[in-house]
Amino acid sequence: MLLRETQSGDLVDVVDMSALTNPFIDQVLVQYQHGEDLLEPEVLSKSQLRFPSGEGLPVCWSDGHYRDKQVFSRF
Repeated sequence: MLLRETQSGDLVDVVDMSALTNPFIDQVLVQYQHGEDLLEPEVLSKSQLRFPSGEGLPVCWSDGHYRDKQVFSRF
């Protein structure tokens, strides 16, 4: 999956999708997409990633307790 790194605006390819969607893992392995050469994979924090459209990642991918906050806010 291609995402955008927020600092540089460069596209990165997520190497491990299960780490990206696991809310208890804070970092993911990505490869920057520069030209024809594949660069060595790097570890980035999920907070540094956005969809190419600029939209942030879903909360359920970064906060394993996001539903707990919804339940407590009702009371």
